[in-house]
Amino acid sequence: MSKGTTHSATRAEALNGRKWWVVDATDLTVGRAASRIASILKGKHKPAYTPSLDTGDFVVVVNAGKARFTGKKEEDKTFFTHTMHPGGAKHTPMNKLREKHPEQIIENAVRRMLPRTALGRQMLTKLKVYAGDTHPHAAQKPEALNLAQ
Repeated sequence: MSKGTTHSATRAEALNGRKWWVVDATDLTVGRAASRIASILKGKHKPAYTPSLDTGDFVVVVNAGKARFTGKKEEDKTFFTHTMHPGGAKHTPMNKLREKHPEQIIENAVRRMLPRTALGRQMLTKLKVYAGDTHPHAAQKPEALNLAQ
């Protein structure tokens, strides 16, 4: 390469260097963990990061139901959805979401930190979130990623 140029990863380079990581979300703060996971899904931790390509790795999150919030968010935070019909606004409190779908807590936080484009939706497919401590991705040999620093 000549001096002053920037290397952009090719699609083959992006697909070749993918790794699998496993994160235990027990007692992790949701926002801090989600920002680090989103960065890994984008590929920003790699020297060959290219904004227009999906150069990121796969992330498996276990114990998503044991992640925590700071302050009074556990009681006060609600998730908003709309049915796109008049009067179709729905506010789901955090405690109901934790009871029914604890994996959606991490999924929502990470999804909202990724680009709102087709590329962001493609990156989100590499996120695997499980409420319990088991996952079916042992064959991929994921490495433990410690986010509690």
